[in-house]
Amino acid sequence: MLNPTVRRTYAPRGETPILKAWDRRDRISAIGAITVSPKRRRLDHYVTLLADDANANADDTVRFLAQLHRHIRGPLTIIWDRNNTHDRASVVRQYLARHPEIVTERFPAYAPELNPEELVWEHTKYGRLSNFAASSTVALRTKLAAELRTLAGQPTLLCSFINHTKLPLLL
Repeated sequence: MLNPTVRRTYAPRGETPILKAWDRRDRISAIGAITVSPKRRRLDHYVTLLADDANANADDTVRFLAQLHRHIRGPLTIIWDRNNTHDRASVVRQYLARHPEIVTERFPAYAPELNPEELVWEHTKYGRLSNFAASSTVALRTKLAAELRTLAGQPTLLCSFINHTKLPLLL
């Protein structure tokens, strides 16, 4: 959102930083995935930023799966939460039926602590972008895209997100 996530700073005493922001609800939603290559154990991060103020829907999920499938040849196992835009939506089920090489598994009901992608967003939103007061969604999108590109180039950090979840993956 355009409203900054305010966090404590290490500013000198008496020099409190002032974030110039106003109460705006403009936001950018995203769909993302951490991928693990089963043979080479290589980690990567894929993300799609949606249009301003848009909620992710089943069509967005299908577009993201198609993008992921273009980049990753061969069979895919997708582990995702129980969001309605995932494999319960008819358009997603139809896409998955046309692509039997894509298998989906669900996390247990409400288990964000098992989802390493939640840690990506926590790290980005509450860490890297904390105290960032974007003047527009264009500025926010630019900064967010840069942070996510940096994150994708840090396999050790991606691995730490997976390890933190205690998922039984050998990395």
